[in-house]
Amino acid sequence: MLTRGEYLEMRELRRKGWSISAIARHLGRDRKTVRSYLGGDRVAGVRSPALDVSLLFLPYCRQRLADDPHLLASRLFAEVVELGYPGGYSTFTRALRRHLLRPPCAECRPDAHPDGPADVPEDAGQEIRFDWLRLPAPPLRWGCGTHARLLVGTETASGRWRGVLSDGDDLPHLTEAIDRTLRRLGGTPRRWRLDRTPVVCTIATGWPNPAFAQVARYYGAAVRLGPADPADPPDEARGAALRDWWNAIGHDSRLAGAQDELDRLAAGQEAPDGPRPAALPALPPTPFPAWLRARRIVGPQGLVPYRDSYYAVQPDLAGSRVEVHRRLDNPYLSIATPKGAVIARHRLAPPGTARTLADGAGACALERPVRPAHSQGPACRGGRGVRPPSRQALAEARALRARLAADGAVEAAVDEAADEAVDEVGDEAADEAVDEVGEEALDEVGDVRGDGRVGAREAAGAGPEFEVPERS
Repeated sequence: MLTRGEYLEMRELRRKGWSISAIARHLGRDRKTVRSYLGGDRVAGVRSPALDVSLLFLPYCRQRLADDPHLLASRLFAEVVELGYPGGYSTFTRALRRHLLRPPCAECRPDAHPDGPADVPEDAGQEIRFDWLRLPAPPLRWGCGTHARLLVGTETASGRWRGVLSDGDDLPHLTEAIDRTLRRLGGTPRRWRLDRTPVVCTIATGWPNPAFAQVARYYGAAVRLGPADPADPPDEARGAALRDWWNAIGHDSRLAGAQDELDRLAAGQEAPDGPRPAALPALPPTPFPAWLRARRIVGPQGLVPYRDSYYAVQPDLAGSRVEVHRRLDNPYLSIATPKGAVIARHRLAPPGTARTLADGAGACALERPVRPAHSQGPACRGGRGVRPPSRQALAEARALRARLAADGAVEAAVDEAADEAVDEVGDEAADEAVDEVGEEALDEVGDVRGDGRVGAREAAGAGPEFEVPERS
């Protein structure tokens, strides 16, 4: 970067007739730097961004990662270094992330798209609308604080809906509510629509956050975030029925009892003589393996309340704060301290049974069933060895070598012309010729830099001819 004083001196010397090469030697700068400031390409006192040398290697890297999405960055870095990459490893990996060169694997993530959410065609199947509602003043025995949550899932095609109560408002509780709603409907449509809330949405981009996108992929669905379709007016009758149902819940009602009433309400609003809903795609055999966490206080008898049932811990922990941990695809729950130390394990009581479990916590670790694998495609072979470069990658490598050779030929031609001109006619007369040679050489190899299809021998040929002016 030139200072303002250097730039003014440069302009004054140029006005007096000095050549670019002479000005560059006087200021101790490169000829290309002087030319860019005199031509108005750069501004004095303003630092221009550094040239990203990784741009030249992007086509090769993109092709290699398209051939093998699981190719290690260290392996790819070693390949581009052999091709002439001058930067360091950290700079190279930043360029990979900045330019989003690594595509999703089509085998282990069949519905992922590198540029954002996938476009779902109009005929991709039915759509379900999820509404994540807050219910005020729930019964204290539910243990969900000042508000409970209600997830209402409505099929847009048939209008059929189901609802699920939840005692939490985070993403794992929403995942559990979605799974229970879909199982009540008998399957999952291929398109989910939800409001843009922080639980499911990345506010900066407006896309589903990675955690929720992983949940949708597990169920084979695409996610659309946004308000409801204006063409579909809200169901006022259903809203009134839900308000009456919630107002009728007493302070001593159990969570399972309120859920049973909600299921009967949803089933009663279906028209008995209406059209039969279309068959929905099947669900995975087990829910998404999300971890639920709920805070509880140990009762006077050493019992921890959780969803209408009670689970025993040591009696001397009465009044202590504990956390209940449970994975959705596992029929067991753990009771832990706030710092995560597990103090008891129990088999999960069936919903609505209101049982008290006080024994059998020690043997549950040996009784856990193996969760069946849920696969939606062929097994991914990522990480099983390095795939050799394909024909397309080898072609990109040849084009890259030609491009680098052309750049080197230009610099060599200009430097050689400068040395010969200085030897024959002196500094001042040679400067004019060298500047003219540099411009012509750069113009003639512009195509070589652009597409890399001209061989290095052609680019580095005899070079443009020029006549050295005679000494006067």
